[in-house]
Amino acid sequence: MQSGLAKSNKWILEYITSDTGISPLMGWESSKDTLSELKLEFSTKDLAVEYAKKNKLEFDLIESKERKITKKSYADNFTN
Repeated sequence: MQSGLAKSNKWILEYITSDTGISPLMGWESSKDTLSELKLEFSTKDLAVEYAKKNKLEFDLIESKERKITKKSYADNFTN
């Protein structure tokens, strides 16, 4: 399986809520906190950190990992 790199240069701020429950109508997990549905995108890490500090939000910064790309031929799928 190959994963694409589209939109991998954005920094995303997500609100995490612990106010979850089960919807009695459908039985799905739901939340009354609408911030759990909000995702903010930033073009740089510095802008994201600045926004979080300005709005006094606690945050965890998760850096992206370096991808290890192993090039191989299609024929390698059939050889041992």
